Amino acid sequence: MKYIANIMSMANLAFGVMSIYFATKGSFVAACIMLLLSVILDGFDGRVARHFNCVSEIGKQLDSLCDLVGFGVAPGFLLYYFIYPLIGEFAIAFTVMFVLCGAFRLARFNVLNIHEYYVGVPITIAGMFVGILGFWNLKIPAIVWIIIAVLLSYLMVCSKKFKKF
Repeated sequence: MKYIANIMSMANLAFGVMSIYFATKGSFVAACIMLLLSVILDGFDGRVARHFNCVSEIGKQLDSLCDLVGFGVAPGFLLYYFIYPLIGEFAIAFTVMFVLCGAFRLARFNVLNIHEYYVGVPITIAGMFVGILGFWNLKIPAIVWIIIAVLLSYLMVCSKKFKKF
C-alpha cells in the first residue's frame, strides 16, 4: 500500500505520454481520452496517499512531474495540432507558452504550500479543459483554440485566488 499513490501518479504520466503518442498520429479523440484518464488518476493519487498515510516529499514532486506531462505537455500537443491549420509551425509558440505556464504553476503550488485555495487555475483543470473540448468537438476553429491557449496559460500564472473543490 505504501507505493500505490506513486503508482497512480506514474500511471497518470503513462496516460499523458500515450496522449502525446495518439496526438502525433492524428488520433485526437484517443489522445483526449488518455488525457482524461490522467485526470481521473490525478484526482485519486493524493487522496490515496493521505488515506494510507504515505504522503511524502518525493511523492509530491513525482506528482508534479507527472502532472506536467499529463496536463501540460499532452494538452500542449493537442493545442499545437488544433492551431496548426491556421498558423502552421508558429503553433508551437502556443504549445510552449502553455507548457511553460503550467510548469510555473506547478512550481509555485509546491513552494507556496497553500491548502485553503488555489493561486491561479490548477494545471489539471487547464489540461482537462483542453481534453474535454477536444473530445466533444474537434470542429472548434483554430482561432478559438488560440484564445483558449492564451487564456488558460494566463489563468495558470495569474495571482487570482480560486476556491478549492
